[in-house]
Amino acid sequence: MDTVLDCSVALAWALPDETSKRADRFLARASHEDVFWVPALWWYELTNALTTAQRRRRLVEADVMRLLELYGALPIQTDTFVGRDAAWRFHSLAKEFALSAYDAAYLELAQRRGLELATLDRQLASAARRAGVRVRRMVSEPFE
Repeated sequence: MDTVLDCSVALAWALPDETSKRADRFLARASHEDVFWVPALWWYELTNALTTAQRRRRLVEADVMRLLELYGALPIQTDTFVGRDAAWRFHSLAKEFALSAYDAAYLELAQRRGLELATLDRQLASAARRAGVRVRRMVSEPFE
């Protein structure tokens, strides 16, 4: 099944102190037919998190290289919807659902492609549900 993959899920696979059993099960159940859609900013966000983790001595260089190889081997499809029209859509969603423009990019991608969203971010998951986007249950959330 095609899914929009939030960076929080990918980082839970990588960072030892941000693990998630649900994120691990999600990855373990992925088949070669699955496609993980990500907005272009995903690669920046991921690289920044890994670089920061290395600076804080949570990872060593070999870990970063291994993780980048792992992510490169996943069935990731990068969506390149960028530009003025994208900025307006991100801004509108960020305003409507009190999200960062970065998180709005994940929501917009899921909406536009009619895909579910996999995230560990409670605020993004809640906004996605309110926007009518199916959310992969990754965290325990209180009922709204």
